[in-house]
Amino acid sequence: MLYKDKIVVITGGAHGIGKATKEAFEAEGAIVEVIDIVDGEHYVGDISKKKTLESFAGYVIDKHGQVDYLINNALPIMRGIEQCSYEEFEYAMAVGVTAPFYLSKLFYEHFADGACIINMSSSRDRMSQPQTESYTAAKGGIAALTHALAVSLAGKVRVNSISPGWIETGDIVYEGPDAVQQLVGRVGNPTDITNMILFLCSNKAGFITGENICIDGGMTKQMIYHDEHGWKYEG
Repeated sequence: MLYKDKIVVITGGAHGIGKATKEAFEAEGAIVEVIDIVDGEHYVGDISKKKTLESFAGYVIDKHGQVDYLINNALPIMRGIEQCSYEEFEYAMAVGVTAPFYLSKLFYEHFADGACIINMSSSRDRMSQPQTESYTAAKGGIAALTHALAVSLAGKVRVNSISPGWIETGDIVYEGPDAVQQLVGRVGNPTDITNMILFLCSNKAGFITGENICIDGGMTKQMIYHDEHGWKYEG
């Protein structure tokens, strides 16, 4: 029970990596508060809204008095330059960057000794596909926000970010090219990320702050050239 009675806050915790993180912390004895836009047995709200963030933070503080770990996991929308409206891009920034900043600010006076913030970035903070500007910009923004917060909160809160690669959150088992293009030979799963989150929140990671850790099966490390090592471009 490594995290017995620790107070954990997770945004976007109703599904995928967020849900897996909630379950992993609870298995270690933590008390977890989730906010998500989808209905469920958690705090329901849109974290792109300032009033929602203030209400949620007030709810957590009134109920628990402190926060040990803040996991900023909620997913911004993915829209490209051809389709993305001003409002959609602004929404992606609000969910992906502004909300993590503002929750960190709202909890500032209530972080417990040994507190940690974990921000969920993406391997897209360093690489892109076409038509992904809103999501990619938000993920790059939260990666930069991480080291800024780590400096400002030095001595009070450790702050790190994780950049997942391809993580399958459903029941699909990928084989063939989808699997072998990963250096480890498979697509990732939520446990690959939750294991790192729990480690970074532990005393074993006490000398780690301001870092962005990419967990992508090595995919971003592999150089690809047309017609070498079996790779062919078929555009």
